[in-house]
Amino acid sequence: MSPIANPDPSLLQLDVPDPAKDDLSTIEFLDRLEKAWTVCDRFDLQTEIWRGRILRAVRDREKRGGEGRGAGFLNWLADREISKTRAYNLIQLADSADDLVGGGILEEMSVNNFSRRAFIETAQAPPEVQQMISEAANEGQEITRRQVRRLSDEFTASTSSLLPEEIRQRTQSNLLPSRVVAPLVRELAKLPALQQEDLRTALKAEPEIDCIKDVTSTAKWISKSMDASLSLRAFQLGDLDLEKAVQEANRIDSLGLLADAFGQAQAIEASVLKLHTAWRRLGGLHERLWLESGSSTPYLRDVLAVLQTLSGATMKVSLGELSGGKRVRLQIVEESPEQLDPPVIR
Repeated sequence: MSPIANPDPSLLQLDVPDPAKDDLSTIEFLDRLEKAWTVCDRFDLQTEIWRGRILRAVRDREKRGGEGRGAGFLNWLADREISKTRAYNLIQLADSADDLVGGGILEEMSVNNFSRRAFIETAQAPPEVQQMISEAANEGQEITRRQVRRLSDEFTASTSSLLPEEIRQRTQSNLLPSRVVAPLVRELAKLPALQQEDLRTALKAEPEIDCIKDVTSTAKWISKSMDASLSLRAFQLGDLDLEKAVQEANRIDSLGLLADAFGQAQAIEASVLKLHTAWRRLGGLHERLWLESGSSTPYLRDVLAVLQTLSGATMKVSLGELSGGKRVRLQIVEESPEQLDPPVIR
């Protein structure tokens, strides 16, 4: 596919107002700044689409060759100090441009009517929203991120099957604002069917703004709890029904406490894994230094003797003055793989 045509040079003229000009009102100054910033956004969009197409060509050439298993593509990125994440984001942007323009929805020159963020939002929007936005851009309207989000919210809030019919009808009749209903849909989409049905029941009973906000907040806590629970290794050791446990916590209004507990448990597990890695490394370094040293290095031996309180199977760590000078004693026991447990710290 041919690249998007160069924008009209008049669209890319950068007119930055003189900050020292006294006869320029604040409103006019800010308006001209906004227009200049929009020009930069459009130029950024064009540049990133082109960069995405270049990166895609490099990646696809590598795939076609089949040698090196992507090493050439990664080396190409490293030479230009481009992270793999950014590279694939640019490729995705180029793919989106090809889909919108190549699919006949958007005219090539109409891309110049988008800011960078507005274009990305459009590429991620439902097809119906893409059609409406593209028609407006093809007519010469400037497309902002706020405009895309507003249309996406309106479409989502009035059509989503995740919502009870009462909510959809009230949204379509403008009795409920889409900016309040759309976040609810996004949160419901993250939940298992059991939790979705419970929350829909609450919405049917009270299809009002306050209830929608409460249910949205509840859905966020449920989603946060479920995400945290799925990553906890401790839960892999037993036969637990986490969905029903979260449902019970919701019934007794303790979702926030449960989500916080899961978060703290995640932090502990991550800390234990990090501690174990550092402990193993310190133990190896301590052993090497001890073998290298001898009677001729008494001061070094004194240092190593102190380090042994941290590198041995039993370690003692001071919590400092803020904890009253208390010390914590930990014992690390590495169990065999057959037991399926991670290293135990007592």
